[in-house]
Amino acid sequence: LMDFLPEALSLGAVFSHDHKLGLLLAAFIALQNFPEGFNAYREMVLSGEKPRTVLGLFALISLLGPAMALAGHLFFQDMPGITAGIMAFAAGGILYLIFQDIAPQSRLERHWSPTLGSVLGFLLGMMGHVLIG
Repeated sequence: LMDFLPEALSLGAVFSHDHKLGLLLAAFIALQNFPEGFNAYREMVLSGEKPRTVLGLFALISLLGPAMALAGHLFFQDMPGITAGIMAFAAGGILYLIFQDIAPQSRLERHWSPTLGSVLGFLLGMMGHVLIG
């Protein structure tokens, strides 16, 4: 939740200013959340949690995202400095998770998806940068 709630707040605020940038940010967040969710699910199931329990917990937590995005849209649309600070906090959380949690666990024997995900994420970032300007 360290990055999920701040990024949802930021996403709501960004959508209030620039729809294209909001869509790009949503794509970045979704792409980053796939490996994070996969590793979190795998880690919880391997630690003994039932898969159904983990999926139920994830479903409940996912309901917080739209609520936080709405709050960001309503309360932070005229506060770009605060929105930037929230986005920086979320980015720090994402970087921490990537380098301390996701990357060390992404090595699956004879599997190419973690590497492909990294390449596709980089390409999406570059394409978004070029398209948005």
